[in-house]
Amino acid sequence: MALDKRKQGLGTSADLDRLLGGGPLNRLYGARWSLIVMAIGLGWIAIQNEREMWHVGLVFVAVILATMFLPRRRKVTRLKAKVEARRRAIVPDINMRKLASALPDPCFILDRRGIVRFANHAGSSIFGNVKEGDPLSFRIRQPDMLAALDNVLDGGPIEKVDYTLKSHSERFYEAWVTPIHLNSDPEGEHRPEFILLLLHDQTEQKNMARMRADFVANASHELRTPLASVIGFIETLLGPAKDDPVARDRFLRIMLDQSERMSRLVSDLLSLSRIEMRAHVLPDTRVDLSKIMRHVVDSLSPLATDLEVNIDAKELADGLWVSGDRDELVQVFENLVENALKYGKDGEKIDISYSRIIDSADGKPYHCVNVRDYGAGISQEHLPRLTERFYRVDVASSREQKGTGLGLAIVKHILTRHRGKLLVESQPGEGATFQVRLPASDSADL
Repeated sequence: MALDKRKQGLGTSADLDRLLGGGPLNRLYGARWSLIVMAIGLGWIAIQNEREMWHVGLVFVAVILATMFLPRRRKVTRLKAKVEARRRAIVPDINMRKLASALPDPCFILDRRGIVRFANHAGSSIFGNVKEGDPLSFRIRQPDMLAALDNVLDGGPIEKVDYTLKSHSERFYEAWVTPIHLNSDPEGEHRPEFILLLLHDQTEQKNMARMRADFVANASHELRTPLASVIGFIETLLGPAKDDPVARDRFLRIMLDQSERMSRLVSDLLSLSRIEMRAHVLPDTRVDLSKIMRHVVDSLSPLATDLEVNIDAKELADGLWVSGDRDELVQVFENLVENALKYGKDGEKIDISYSRIIDSADGKPYHCVNVRDYGAGISQEHLPRLTERFYRVDVASSREQKGTGLGLAIVKHILTRHRGKLLVESQPGEGATFQVRLPASDSADL
């Protein structure tokens, strides 16, 4: 840093004038010893030749004025221009800094040695605490990026490199390394004065591409299995089992189950697609959460009776208003209660309770509905991935219960559209609790 500060000391015009004798007084001060010797010599000549002293003084004043005000030599002017060019090559000017500051992506301006001369706000935090004067190679270890920087510093063209930053989470960037030539005629020197390094975040695009690929693969797999089963049974019925009524009835029942499985999958895919299309549109109607919960409990009571599970639903007072789409919220709670009945039936009961809280994150009031079962529970490693598409804790159990693996993904997308939250707590052997939080829009909160 001390070396850099010394280099930057050439940056002001006063420093240049001091170096080159730019100001009249500075020029006079720079020639002081020559003038002193000249004064002594002129005085000695005047005494030896019996000249009047005012003649000598007039000559001396003329020399002083010439020293102060006559134009400097062209060589000195070229030296000052060279020093000024060197100063510009060390420190980017204010316009270059303003332009880099206005960019939303992380941006760095490097000098010819790869030392950071400026980093905008986004860039100063991407690699930790990056300061001006630090070599960027101390922060970047990826060989492709370092090679691109070296190539451009040696006079190469613009280069684009895929850069991966691994910290708490993996992030993907498209790095553009661009040379900046301040001199339009570099006189045979093709190396740039500065390098602009711009990092464009591609993490979201890559994640979306990976999700689409996984989605197509999973959907194709889920559809291929029942479709192959149906095709196989049809071929059997047309061939060896054509005249076997017992086999025909058994195969037709299996085909009906597989067709219903495909129908449920297609229905959930369409539902998820519709929800994603409206994800940015906030619901503008107010619905009573208590009436929705009573409707869900009544509609799933027959299923609870068949599974021999008791639904213990606390009575909810009327007037629990939220801004939302009634059909979508019914779908959320039907999915959660149905999952609790199917996967927690070993506990023989489920609890549905209500509370009202002030969220510590934003300080707003929320209506909270808890759906708890007393089944086998869920291991901690599965909890973060429960809302992923086609993710199943137990594949065999999910297919036995006619699940598609999309239910909780649909719940998450609906709650995201409603600015709500889904919290899951579970321990193996102690059941699971799914809590839905929806922003309250009671008359007192409007």
